[in-house]
Amino acid sequence: MKKILIVDDAAFMRMRCNRLLTEKGYNVVEAANGLEALQKFKQVHPDAVLLDITMPEMDGIETLKKLKELDSNICVAMVTAMGQQSMVIEALKLGAKDFVVKPFDADRVLAAVQRIVGN
Repeated sequence: MKKILIVDDAAFMRMRCNRLLTEKGYNVVEAANGLEALQKFKQVHPDAVLLDITMPEMDGIETLKKLKELDSNICVAMVTAMGQQSMVIEALKLGAKDFVVKPFDADRVLAAVQRIVGN
């Protein structure tokens, strides 16, 4: 079973993604910000990360950089609000594999996760 780390400061978004991915057979771990994400990443070594761009403590771009330092092969899909195209482009240049725009469509989230974990 593939492990997915969901990183988003909005509890509702984490809960929604968690339910969606759990129903599809993924093992899900949640983090509310970038700092917590780095701790959870070290603990559980997920197969992939769904990473929000805009968060307190440490934004998604900085978190992506630090995750790549820990594991250069980690598969990350960015979660972004409309109007953050420049940040999405930066994240893709830094190694993110895909992105999902909020408010997201469940099928799009599943497609992104399947794409980055190879299912």
